[in-house]
Amino acid sequence: MPILHFMLLTFLVVCAIAVSRIKDLLSAVIIFAAYSLIMAIIWQQLNAPDIALTEAAMGAGVTTLLMMVVISKTKRGEEK
Repeated sequence: MPILHFMLLTFLVVCAIAVSRIKDLLSAVIIFAAYSLIMAIIWQQLNAPDIALTEAAMGAGVTTLLMMVVISKTKRGEEK
């Protein structure tokens, strides 16, 4: 079990760094959704199912959907 925890925490840190470094907004939103799902799994492993469900629903679900709607409403500018 400690190997699973180490892998989840490593993936969590990688996602956090990737979201802060990536330039494409849509990719950042998708990586943020993965971050939220990993956080939900970690909360479940810590025996906090209520927090895990809230994180999965709000973090990975509603927040990702709202960010994708906002991105779809903006215009993509090309660099010259």
